[in-house]
Amino acid sequence: MTSDTPAGRRFRVFNRRRSAPSRARRRLGAAARMLAALALAGGVYTAFAPGAFADDTRQLSASAQEGKALFDTSCITCHGRNAEGVQDRGPSLIGVGSAAVEFQVGTGRMPMTRQEAQAEEKQPQFDKAQTKQLGQYIQELGGGPQVPSGSLTTDIEANPDALSNGGELFRLNCTSCHGFKGAGGALSSGKYAPGLSTASAEEIYAAMLTGPQNMPVFGDNELTPDQKREIITYVKVQLQEDKDPGGLFNLGGYGPVTEGLAIFLVGITILVFTALWIAGKS
Repeated sequence: MTSDTPAGRRFRVFNRRRSAPSRARRRLGAAARMLAALALAGGVYTAFAPGAFADDTRQLSASAQEGKALFDTSCITCHGRNAEGVQDRGPSLIGVGSAAVEFQVGTGRMPMTRQEAQAEEKQPQFDKAQTKQLGQYIQELGGGPQVPSGSLTTDIEANPDALSNGGELFRLNCTSCHGFKGAGGALSSGKYAPGLSTASAEEIYAAMLTGPQNMPVFGDNELTPDQKREIITYVKVQLQEDKDPGGLFNLGGYGPVTEGLAIFLVGITILVFTALWIAGKS
């Protein structure tokens, strides 16, 4: 029956037709076994590794829980549930860190009165403890930059070069917007660089870390923590405490050089006009 005769050929075709469904069934069976194995592996992983889903059931610290209560009553309208943001109202706060919250809330820029080009600095609505709690909640929710603990300025006695280094770094990175005296100034699109005359060390450090509004972010890869402290030391000592560094009139904030040049020019002008007046009289 299996010889090369018409009957044999018909028998082989019949066998192939009967074997085709068997191969299909084997493939379906293999796929079903694979799915069952994957489901079993997933179940075992879920049972023995519950930490993989810790983010969905995170436990907040006591301070963060207080911050969440404040957030839910004062911030949720614009920034949404779980700080995920609301379109056309407020951005997501996931990943901004406590530094951004402490700067924006601590300076009264948040909550905003209205949507405008730049958040205006005003009287804070939360005290320092509440601001820390809000920052801790956002930090535990999504992580991000944090203002380091401890002193944010450099000990000048231990590091005498800190003041000059801070001045150089300030002139290279900050004066284009804040001016040589830290008085601030107007920027494009209705924005402005605020003055630094009353800024605290925490505010300056947080601003460098987070880059609020039009300010660039100065991460630790651009300005090291020590360099940030040197800049803050320069601002606190040279711009806030010693408002007339080395000069009598503080012309431009450059010290005695500009004053000497101004006196020279004014003096030469007076001498020229005096000489002309004397020549005319004679």
